[in-house]
Amino acid sequence: MTPRGRRWIAVAALGSGLAAAAIATLWIVGGRQAETHASAEPARCLAASVDEAGAHPGMVWVPGGRLHMGDTVYPEEGPLRDVDVKGFWIDRHEVTNAEFAAFVAATGYVTLAERPVDKAKHDDLPSYMMKPGAVVFVMPNKVDGTGDISQWWQYIPGANWRHPGGPDTSIEGHGHYPVVAVTMEDIEAYARWKGRKIPSEAQWEWAARGGSGHPLDEHEQPKEANSWQGVFPVLNTAEDGFVGLAPVGCYKPNGFGLYDMIGNVWEWTSDIYSDDNKDMAPRHVIKGGSYLCAPNYCMRYRAGARQGQEADLATSHLGFRTILEAPAP
Repeated sequence: MTPRGRRWIAVAALGSGLAAAAIATLWIVGGRQAETHASAEPARCLAASVDEAGAHPGMVWVPGGRLHMGDTVYPEEGPLRDVDVKGFWIDRHEVTNAEFAAFVAATGYVTLAERPVDKAKHDDLPSYMMKPGAVVFVMPNKVDGTGDISQWWQYIPGANWRHPGGPDTSIEGHGHYPVVAVTMEDIEAYARWKGRKIPSEAQWEWAARGGSGHPLDEHEQPKEANSWQGVFPVLNTAEDGFVGLAPVGCYKPNGFGLYDMIGNVWEWTSDIYSDDNKDMAPRHVIKGGSYLCAPNYCMRYRAGARQGQEADLATSHLGFRTILEAPAP
């Protein structure tokens, strides 16, 4: 099994290098701005009545149609192809900390990031990675090139869905934020408990398009989504109102009435991600981009974008939503 230290999310190159002095200046300014913005961020955006409406509370009916699937920005998004998608119900927003907590309280479930690491499967990891934990984004003090993503991604023992930034952090007061640091095994258990499924890549992309079967003509950074404004990973100006994760539903819904299909957190799909990387463990397709996507780093804040994520890797920028294959309203 490939060590977790080498199994982190595939990322796009940062582009041309920045001088060390310039990076240090950006980081200092960015840190001050982040602190100011964070202190003013709301803990909730959606009214409770929004989640309670409809035949299946908290879900939206997505009618079927023909999807022109994929995009053309990165090679893994092609080829463009037509896919027929049947109608289904889908969560109006990403599963929240409060919703996941209700599942844990009812079942006693323990997530993969909270369990002891299986030494038989991970016998080549350094000692600190043998402790339960998750991979967490930490804004770096400086960036020396972009070949080593451990400059901003760190495996932190004690990080999990209850403590997404590490053992000194908490989701207290953040019940309406998307749950993160959950693996494929974890979200499938939640979906079974709800009597639902994890969406396929085609279902997810069709829902994210909001009624348009074709990729958007423009690939600019979306205004109605939580992404990274500024120079990743050293400066986030938070023009969208948030420097990190946002509560669900803070931006306008798409044409189907779905919130945060783009940005905020990446979302799991049930599809296996296929490529030629034989030295990596099986991966699933994740969609939608996250608050870490920026024009200079990860232009994956698009419905047609996709990436591979190892099924057993918990990270601080990846969540999910569920679907229900039931009759139309």
